[in-house]
Amino acid sequence: MNAINWQQPWLQPLRRLGEPLAQAVSFDKPLHAALNITAAGPVRFVSQSALPDGQAYEQFIFETGSVPTRDNLHDFFNGLVWIHFPKTKSRLNALQAAEIVRAGVQPLRGPVRDALTVFDENAAFLIAPPPLWDALAARDWQALFVTLRPLWREAQLVLFGHALLEKLVSPRKAITAHVYRTQAAINSIANAAQLDELVAASLTAGGLAGKPFLPLPVLGVPGWWVENESPSFYDDPAVFRPAAPRHGSA
Repeated sequence: MNAINWQQPWLQPLRRLGEPLAQAVSFDKPLHAALNITAAGPVRFVSQSALPDGQAYEQFIFETGSVPTRDNLHDFFNGLVWIHFPKTKSRLNALQAAEIVRAGVQPLRGPVRDALTVFDENAAFLIAPPPLWDALAARDWQALFVTLRPLWREAQLVLFGHALLEKLVSPRKAITAHVYRTQAAINSIANAAQLDELVAASLTAGGLAGKPFLPLPVLGVPGWWVENESPSFYDDPAVFRPAAPRHGSA
């Protein structure tokens, strides 16, 4: 946990609870025990050894209210997200469990479980004025980050995916979030609890099967990486990829 730089802007929503939690784990407290001291949500955290052989991780959480936890960065951020977004995490878990009951544990997860996994591991929430949403949907990176840059003062990107947070411990330009888009883009949110409630209420198996995600290279966010102060930062088609041409277009 010593590798985490809590000064990074994307960690500010998690820092108040996350930094002392990381310090507790660094002093040889097992992660699941430290999380239980911090958490007051719908689940408890247990050692990974509590997960019976052959039982699906998601089903175990749903049936027991216990989250098997390893002492690593991946599960550290998973625990933090459970604490900050308990309703959304619970909803994702319920949908996973329902899919396991419906189809069993298959070698291929299927579109719903695939989307649930992408969401859980790599999702982010954008709270922004409509012009930013439109530019993101069009993958018009120059508009999103250069022309409309002043609008980012009214915007916030909130990271949810615990694998995404883990990757950003060692930031790289290519790291990309899957921005979740509800039926109506999120334009304004009063606080984290309201965001959690809104997202949880919007999640359905059918909606997620439609892959309601927009790619966003997170180090392009103004104020998140010093190199993006130069407009040429965005002239990298390997990272800031154009939208795919529509079928039937010339």
